[in-house]
Amino acid sequence: MPHLPPALHLRPDQIGAVAFGLVASISVAAYIFYNRRPSAEEVERQRREFLATQGRITDATLIDTGLDRPDRRPDTEANALNVEDTPPDVLRYQYKVAGVGYESLQDVARLPEHVRHLRVDLPIQVRYDPKNPGNSIVVAESWSGLRVGLGTGVSAAKGKGLQERLHPRD
Repeated sequence: MPHLPPALHLRPDQIGAVAFGLVASISVAAYIFYNRRPSAEEVERQRREFLATQGRITDATLIDTGLDRPDRRPDTEANALNVEDTPPDVLRYQYKVAGVGYESLQDVARLPEHVRHLRVDLPIQVRYDPKNPGNSIVVAESWSGLRVGLGTGVSAAKGKGLQERLHPRD
């Protein structure tokens, strides 16, 4: 390269090092540009999936479904159990882990198909992170600790008949 000043004359190994550095810099910039952070919705979906597969289960009590707001107030006793088709937006529940009580909310507005015909008169199950028991869910895409059903409850006679059908006597 006779046309370059003497200070810029590069040996072939130096040219290779500069080319490698240039390719590495472009690769890092492209990785940072194209590897965007996940959205809040994606982070929440990943949290639910982690708890649904890795979380421990405990019993819980459903406290509120958010359906008692004036714009969503039920008209009948049957609808008070939320057996109507209106899914709640939020579930409020409480549970205990190792003698410590927790009360939590789960936004279920994006999971309406999993909370239709919700039975609030029955106990529920919660999946929680054993390392952080305050991190919990009652419903996810692949798991549900809710009791669902159509009807206003099971009477003692119907419950007895159901028990006999499920566990017949020999």
